[in-house]
Amino acid sequence: MSQWKQIQQLEIRLLEHVDYLYDDNFPMDIRQGLADWIESQDWDTAANDESMATVLFSNLLSQLEQVRLQEQNFLQRHNMKIIQQQLQMKYNSTPAVMARVISSCLREERRILSSACMQEQGPLEKSLQSSVAFERQKNMDNRVGIIRGSVQLMDQAVKYIEDMQDDFDFRYKTLQSRDSTDRNSEMMKQEVTRLQEMLNRLDFKRKEILAKMDVVVKEIDDLMTSQLNPELQDWKRRQQVNAIGGPLLTGLDQLQSWFTLMAQSLFQIKRQLDKLGELVVKVTYEGDPIPLQKPQMEERVKYLIYHLIKSSFVVEKQPCMPTHPQKPLIIKTGVQFTTKVRLLVKLPEVDYQLKVKTTFDKDLPSGRVRQFFILTNNTKVMDIEDYSNGCLSVEFRHLLKEKKYINGTKGNEGLLSVTEELHSLSFEACFTVQGLTIDLETCSLPLVVISNVSQLPGGWASVIWYNLLTDEPRNLAFFGNPPRATWSQLSEVLSWQFSTFAGQGLNKEQLSMLGEKLLGQHASCSDYQVSWSKFCKENIAGKPFSFWMWLDSILELIKKHLLPVWNENYIMGFVSKEMERTLLKDKEQGTFLLRFSESHLGGITFTWVQHNENGDMRLNSVEPYTKNRLSALPFADIIRDYKVISDGVVPENPLKFLYPNIPKDEAFGRLYNSQPSKVHPYIPSTLIPISELRSNVSTSSPSCQSPEPPMTPGEFDMLNEHLCFGMDTMSSPYSE
Repeated sequence: MSQWKQIQQLEIRLLEHVDYLYDDNFPMDIRQGLADWIESQDWDTAANDESMATVLFSNLLSQLEQVRLQEQNFLQRHNMKIIQQQLQMKYNSTPAVMARVISSCLREERRILSSACMQEQGPLEKSLQSSVAFERQKNMDNRVGIIRGSVQLMDQAVKYIEDMQDDFDFRYKTLQSRDSTDRNSEMMKQEVTRLQEMLNRLDFKRKEILAKMDVVVKEIDDLMTSQLNPELQDWKRRQQVNAIGGPLLTGLDQLQSWFTLMAQSLFQIKRQLDKLGELVVKVTYEGDPIPLQKPQMEERVKYLIYHLIKSSFVVEKQPCMPTHPQKPLIIKTGVQFTTKVRLLVKLPEVDYQLKVKTTFDKDLPSGRVRQFFILTNNTKVMDIEDYSNGCLSVEFRHLLKEKKYINGTKGNEGLLSVTEELHSLSFEACFTVQGLTIDLETCSLPLVVISNVSQLPGGWASVIWYNLLTDEPRNLAFFGNPPRATWSQLSEVLSWQFSTFAGQGLNKEQLSMLGEKLLGQHASCSDYQVSWSKFCKENIAGKPFSFWMWLDSILELIKKHLLPVWNENYIMGFVSKEMERTLLKDKEQGTFLLRFSESHLGGITFTWVQHNENGDMRLNSVEPYTKNRLSALPFADIIRDYKVISDGVVPENPLKFLYPNIPKDEAFGRLYNSQPSKVHPYIPSTLIPISELRSNVSTSSPSCQSPEPPMTPGEFDMLNEHLCFGMDTMSSPYSE
């Protein structure tokens, strides 16, 4: 079943989350009309590959045109045409942006489907989806609107004071120009009285406007402290969680709107204070409130502007290699990575060329020996994005290289492994606006630098552990004493890995099986503390690999070879051999289940029920299939064509019913590869997986080992004629 069809079967509560994903950037009409085609494309790679994104964008428009021409409804056909035109205007020059939008939507769909499989949300996701979030934003909008309204009214008040002062100034100068003999006249006395009343009124208005300014500035200060900065920190935490597979990261447009409106208000107040300063030059008097209060208020406004703009400089897109778009924050030396910074304040005052400089490992922890430098140009100018709402941003594409060491040695690397060493990428800029110099600085989340792809699993484990357990943006010494994670925290993130990389998360039963694998008797305790070492460094008892290496190899196997079967929920997965026996012991002959190997990295096996002539039940397990063997033949075809030879008996397929009782062809039929070879003038051939079941193997627990690679029918006939010479010896079934 396609992902979109699964989405449509969700309950209304979850469909509301889906509805949130689609807007003018990616209309739901396109998702609906091109569902199968969209899901068959590699949008993750295209998001970081401009040429591939260009091809996909062109293909999408062609697909959309075909759907439009086939549409019978005139109104729908008209709407599709408008959508085509809008897409061309929005993404024609930036197709990679479109790819990122679609990639994010598909990923979030998978996460929503995954959450539907779980009876309740995990603690981390629950903390990010607080029911008060919407009300909080609504309150923020109201407060920002009130502040903007107050600042506009103050503009009118300053203009009124200016007009009043001009009138006073004119009358005062007129009075002064009169002949001194007239100054004691009754008319003159009345004019002096009138001027005194005007001055009193002017003094009152000056005090009033300064008091209003004080209130508004305090309100802006409070809003920045109590709401705006926490909202920014909340977005940054969401960015961390999203980096390790968590919920979709909301855009920065709402934050940019708030930051911009606050900056506009502060700059407007600064101009109002400047205008009041000009008025003092023309008219001042003893006890004038402007000279007394203006300097202090001006400093407060400058302080708020400085910190508002400084905090608005953020890393919108964390460093990521285009070759591994779903594993950000890992950089391999010599491989290009991209990152993007953005200024959330959109103002004419800062709308000019702003140079941003990048520095790698600006503040390296003491004792760190491995050092790196950026090969490419580390300075670029921020530009206004045409396809967005006009924000200032800049994207960097860098290559990283490790520094050479004297005599070729790197010295003592200390106790941390390569993948536990954390690094950072810093961004700096400086500009002057209205006489105020502002230094901008931000940094990426901690990075892991690898030199070989074999270090990628360990690096990703470090990225997961860090971003799961801390919201500190730059704790490079984190793995000197890494904190523990509760099983409830860890299990949630492990499920995200499957929804991200395998298309579907883990259900409660699968997570329970994983918990038993990692924690043993403590698996039922959700608050049980799991150490970093137990998760990633210590080998599983009796095995030459850690829990994470075992799980990561399964993720890779699913992603590359088992996706269709996994997404149909046909793989039981992490069941132990003991649980397997319990599940199958009362099942009819030919019932089988699929599980991942406990002793092989990246292996999947199937175990089936066989009854002897005397009625005894035994279980047979095939030697695990790994990526090498699955590259030769799709797994569904292996299940369809699998044969067993036992004591020279005619080969047969022992797999009849997928656990608990689904007929094999009913379960896997639509996944079979039915396309025969058409290489003429040769006779079409088919690869057949085959095993030998030796009679001298223990009847209680035999296993079957398949020759590698699978055989063609001709090879099978030859092998069957020389059975005693051609078959491999079987190993013990539950040694697997």
